[in-house]
Amino acid sequence: MNDKVTIVGIAGGTASGKTTIVRMIKEKFGDDIVVISHDSYYKAHNDLSYEDRSRLNYDHPEAFDTALMIEDIKKLKNNEAIDMPVYDYTIHNRSDATVHIVPKKLIIIEGFMILENKELRDLMDIKVFVETDADERLLRRIRRDMVERARSIDSILTQYIETVKPMHEQFVEPSKKYADIIIPRGGENITGITILEEHLKHMMD
Repeated sequence: MNDKVTIVGIAGGTASGKTTIVRMIKEKFGDDIVVISHDSYYKAHNDLSYEDRSRLNYDHPEAFDTALMIEDIKKLKNNEAIDMPVYDYTIHNRSDATVHIVPKKLIIIEGFMILENKELRDLMDIKVFVETDADERLLRRIRRDMVERARSIDSILTQYIETVKPMHEQFVEPSKKYADIIIPRGGENITGITILEEHLKHMMD
């Protein structure tokens, strides 16, 4: 059982490089770290058809069951295990599966909307915002969604124009002001990531 649990929030726009930075931190800290993704907490919509689910706005704070995430983070902070939901992007719905997560010294909360919610924000010991040029983020999102999420380019661009971009401007970008550290250029910024890793190491000592 860990006496001290350090919670780090890593936010930023879609495809900004959050996952790359999380992977690099995970490689650095190994077994001392667990990652909780906000995307895992998308609300279940078993009552809706695939077509109806595909038309929902997944870039609004209300798309997430953040209350459940907050409850789970509090449990982890209290050294209690959780069963984290699993979200299936190919069907726009939560899976029946869960992932059993045991508390670790370092818990990373990752997601584009995590700094928007004050109660969730207040659970974090350090808040990071990953900042990457909007054109670069769009190109990365197109590549990712076509390969990993079986989406057509038309559906990706439609979603980006109708919800991703306006929700980023309304909710994500303004949440940057709550960050303790801003890392420009995402995973390319090795110096910024190294400084963050050293700071986390110091906090965990």
